[in-house]
Amino acid sequence: MLQNNFWKKLNPAAFALAPMEDVTDTVFREVVMSTAAFDKLHLLFTEFTSVDGICHPLGRNAVLHRFKVNQSETTLLQKNQIKLIAQIWGNDPEKFFKAAEFIARDCSFDGIDINMGCPVGKVIKQNTCSALIDQPNLALEIIDATIKGSGLPVSVKTRTGTHSHQTERWIGQLLGSDVSAVTLHARTQKMLSNYPADWDQVSIAVKVKQRMNADIKILGNGDVNSYNTGLKLIENSGADGVMIGRGIFTNPWFFSEDDSQRDVNEKISLLEKHIRLFQETWNSSRNFSILKRFFKIYIHGFEGAAALRASLMDSRSHEEALDAISRFSK
Repeated sequence: MLQNNFWKKLNPAAFALAPMEDVTDTVFREVVMSTAAFDKLHLLFTEFTSVDGICHPLGRNAVLHRFKVNQSETTLLQKNQIKLIAQIWGNDPEKFFKAAEFIARDCSFDGIDINMGCPVGKVIKQNTCSALIDQPNLALEIIDATIKGSGLPVSVKTRTGTHSHQTERWIGQLLGSDVSAVTLHARTQKMLSNYPADWDQVSIAVKVKQRMNADIKILGNGDVNSYNTGLKLIENSGADGVMIGRGIFTNPWFFSEDDSQRDVNEKISLLEKHIRLFQETWNSSRNFSILKRFFKIYIHGFEGAAALRASLMDSRSHEEALDAISRFSK
């Protein structure tokens, strides 16, 4: 039994922000927390990080920015009692063990999550992520190695199957391990995000858990477009919580006391905060263009939004972006 397993004490209707590549860095996590009401956001995840990179003597420095946690973020995590989890991916149990050792020894994360759900072709070709759904023995070896290497609570984020739903078989196999939680994206690998999430599959996962009498949390993921939608999906499926992915791109106030759309001044103010914090955190170590994927999150739904967004997309530095905002606000 793991000591201090936060999953056992998790809020009965938990909300998590999904790990997303080039999105959920320390900057964006802090921005989201700055808008969140107490006890409406419970779990945050890093960008997904390769165990091959972590274990490589030269490659490690190229991936460790994904584990960066600003002191200002740490302060908010503690204040709001939010858990921060490192997500990793790969297919070699020995490297998972070594990566988990490193995370437990040299980082300050509350847990480790294993990516068994990414459907992108280039990772499937590497026999990783959602490809592990069809390799349950290897998946279980990886879980066991990660737990033994870290001594931390370990969770899995996955999908319902590869080409068709295999929820009952796959979730049953995962729940037979010592994993602490499973987040089920209610789509198959083949569905990507091109079809509606099938939340009946989350209900099936919950029934498997009940039948096995497993003390393991089940979170559902897919098409959670508002906080109230999340609450209804939890109630209807019996899940222990929900994970929000693309929903945050339409509303960075998703976890606030009132998740309605904000006025132009609030949107611009939060974008300015994001730009400044990105610059303070990364300076020139991360490409400014990464920020551009966030502009539409803030700049929409008001007069002149399209023109401002076009100016922002033409900017080549944080100074130019802030200058475009300043010209608009005059």
